[in-house]
Amino acid sequence: MATSSKFHPIREKLQGRNIYLVGMMGSGKSTTADLLAKRLAYSFIDTDALIEKLVGMTISQFFTKEGEGNFRKIEAQVLQTIGQRHSLVVATGGGIVTSPKNWGVLHQGIVVWLDPGREQLLARLQDESEKRPLLKGANTANKLDGILSERKPFYSEADLHQVIGNETKEEVAENILEDLASTIKSSEDLTELRTIEE
Repeated sequence: MATSSKFHPIREKLQGRNIYLVGMMGSGKSTTADLLAKRLAYSFIDTDALIEKLVGMTISQFFTKEGEGNFRKIEAQVLQTIGQRHSLVVATGGGIVTSPKNWGVLHQGIVVWLDPGREQLLARLQDESEKRPLLKGANTANKLDGILSERKPFYSEADLHQVIGNETKEEVAENILEDLASTIKSSEDLTELRTIEE
């Protein structure tokens, strides 16, 4: 695990809990997770990159050869393994939230939904449809709208909803750290209140 004498003060309050970034393809999960990991002196894991290493091909190639169903099975197994570790910032695949079983692992940590909004996503993905298996062979905008509509209810189960506008990637990471600090403080206050009431 990376070490640093300048890690963010929220690290101690996290007590080793993993942070899982969820959101649509193109939402910046990998970049943001890497920055958060450095600020917290946590380790960074990208589930898609890990799967590609395990299967020896790109996600797009695997989708074409083995199908989405087999990919989701491997994705769930990888997440289960990751969930046994601690002090990680994890960039997840966009569809990982669609399985209830996966939420059993995700909710053991803190889940952050990165939400750049539809127009920003479309701008980022417009030239990447061939790299994104779920966008292949279709009108990118229509396909994106369908996936976004299907997944939004799942993303909304996240502990934190980070709406992204024109912030830099560093500012997004810092905003998440601030929100984490507020969320943990609120949880501590609620626990203390319940103890007093009992």
